[in-house]
Amino acid sequence: MHITFFGAAQQVTGSCTMVQVNGKYLLIDCGLPQGNDEREVGLDLPFRADAIDYVFLTHAHIDHTGRIPLLVKEGFKGKIFATSATAQLCEIMLADSGHIQEMEAEWKSRKAVRAGKKGVEPLYTVEDAQNAMQFFESCVYDEICDIDEGIKVRFNDAGHLLGSSSIELWLKEGKERRKLVFSGDIGNFDQPLIKDPDYIDEADFVVMESTYGNRVHKKAENAVGNSVPTHIRAQELADIVERTFKRGGNVIIPSFAVGRTQELLYLLRVVIENKLCPTIGDIPVFVDSPLSVKATHVFAGNLFGYMDEETMELVNKGINPILFPSLVTITDVADSIALNKRKESCVIISSSGMCEAGRIKHHLKHNLFRKECTVLFSGYQAAGTLGRSILDGARHVTIFGEQIDVRCEVCELHGISGHADQEGLVKWLTSFKKEPRRAFIVHGDKEVAPWFASFVTRTLHIKAYAPSPMERLDLLDEASLPIAAAVDDKVVPYIRELREALEELTKQEATLRTVVERMQVAGSEPHLDQKRAVRLTNAINRLASDLEYLKMKWDSDAD
Repeated sequence: MHITFFGAAQQVTGSCTMVQVNGKYLLIDCGLPQGNDEREVGLDLPFRADAIDYVFLTHAHIDHTGRIPLLVKEGFKGKIFATSATAQLCEIMLADSGHIQEMEAEWKSRKAVRAGKKGVEPLYTVEDAQNAMQFFESCVYDEICDIDEGIKVRFNDAGHLLGSSSIELWLKEGKERRKLVFSGDIGNFDQPLIKDPDYIDEADFVVMESTYGNRVHKKAENAVGNSVPTHIRAQELADIVERTFKRGGNVIIPSFAVGRTQELLYLLRVVIENKLCPTIGDIPVFVDSPLSVKATHVFAGNLFGYMDEETMELVNKGINPILFPSLVTITDVADSIALNKRKESCVIISSSGMCEAGRIKHHLKHNLFRKECTVLFSGYQAAGTLGRSILDGARHVTIFGEQIDVRCEVCELHGISGHADQEGLVKWLTSFKKEPRRAFIVHGDKEVAPWFASFVTRTLHIKAYAPSPMERLDLLDEASLPIAAAVDDKVVPYIRELREALEELTKQEATLRTVVERMQVAGSEPHLDQKRAVRLTNAINRLASDLEYLKMKWDSDAD
């Protein structure tokens, strides 16, 4: 009985874990790596697709499901188990991902052909995504299902997304029995629309996410404890909209099409119905994403059994919780382009949530440089993404090959994260009546996952470990299972910041080389901004000096 961590091991995206039992191969999630994770591990499957017997999906987000069409394309013939809501969301999300793969391959192929190289094949196509849906089988919450000899499963509400689950697996091999629990993405407390996460009583081994393992969410003003009530979130959003509209600007919200967009619509309905922006009249809201529009229809059709009590009270009164008169949904490209020619202020919600692709990049291009506008982030921004650069205070960003100044207001909507923070993770893990034999910490970056594993071991007295990518462990040989080493709390933030700086410098190295080469060719022609080049050189020299100081300080401390 073995477990292998193929994805989201000391990474935030690309969740994929394999369990071998009784000659069967099980996958828990088969996600697409994104941002720096993609650059590190690539997108190819690290195992034979036709060897996999069963797949269990925790939820529909692409970083947990995005390689399912590739799995099927490469020969998978087994069964994929998920809740019905997850299956419905996968149907639209995987097709959308296939479309993106096709478009990116077409763009790369045009570029390659111009350079005299071969064209690029998409990772998979829309047709591959559609074909994958025939392998899905739906499960309901709280029901134990017999899958195969020695394999049983139960899905529990994880409170992260419509249909999201923590998964219990009961495994038997010979006389040995083990129970594994996969947390999936554990939801935050008191999120709009969906229920809080369920808690599980027992497990031998836990595979647990740690996205916010070293952080406690910033709470909106007036929030109490772990909970941020809807009216407080709505008022924070209203304040942002009101001051932006007073300046004559737009509120641009990069948003994940599935889950976050619908939560924002819920809050905007509260803002509008309760007149929380008293100094402005109408609040035009545009959802500019075909996927978001489709997902909103799925949410509207999956209310019973998935939504929280507050939402169901509205439904029972005949109120749609995510629709309102000033909402306009956009799918047509021409209508999307027309948004950037509007003179009146509006709220534009568009994907992708990390600003890496999709129509949001066009809206950022037309609004980032405008001081009167606001870019509002409402979700996690992975290292190496455009969204992270903007949120971290970049003065300039490059979009579609053009440098854009960032002059607008940039802010975050607090308390709306779909992930539990450290307090929520600890609450989930300590809900087990008997401590697990081991907690494997995944879905956290290179600093967070090992640190959280150390934190769990030191403070909760549960043996924990953050596996490395591709690491394989024997679940029947408990004595061989590693335990997290101690990590100095004070060092973690500095390590993370320096690593991210290194990743950003590495990413920009090619651009810098190109600039240097072009300046050498151009000589001293008047169109060159030589002052800016000198400032850049001085900044690089200062950085080199700072790094040399840090190295000397570290060496002296070590001595």
